[in-house]
Amino acid sequence: MRIAIASDHAATDMKALIVEWLKENNHDVTDLGPQGSDSVDYPDYGYKLANSIANGDAERGIALCGSGIGISIAVNRNSACRCALVSESLSAKLCREHNDANVIAMGARLVGIEIAKDCITQFLSTEFGGDRHRRRVDKLSKPT
Repeated sequence: MRIAIASDHAATDMKALIVEWLKENNHDVTDLGPQGSDSVDYPDYGYKLANSIANGDAERGIALCGSGIGISIAVNRNSACRCALVSESLSAKLCREHNDANVIAMGARLVGIEIAKDCITQFLSTEFGGDRHRRRVDKLSKPT
């Protein structure tokens, strides 16, 4: 699967671990940065990730910052993205099954690496349930 990942400075260590793990599991990963721990603005990286999804460069995205909140808000500014903030695997599964989320966000200060991997595993392996969920998801891109 083609996966784009981005973070802010608070999550670069977690991002590096996730990138390595995803590549070991044969995913095509694009690391959109940042590469160091110098302070950066999470909206810039959330927008990069959202554009990667919107342009079709990646099928799914992973957004990380200290809490996961700020970067998830930035990603969701793009109507092509449905980014869900998750902190455990059931939410990661349900955001795919019920909401057809194409990006998940997590907080590196709140979620450990093993829980993050569990969330990503559910996110990548769960298919959208369709049916009754489709009309609701369609409304997400067309607010009234």
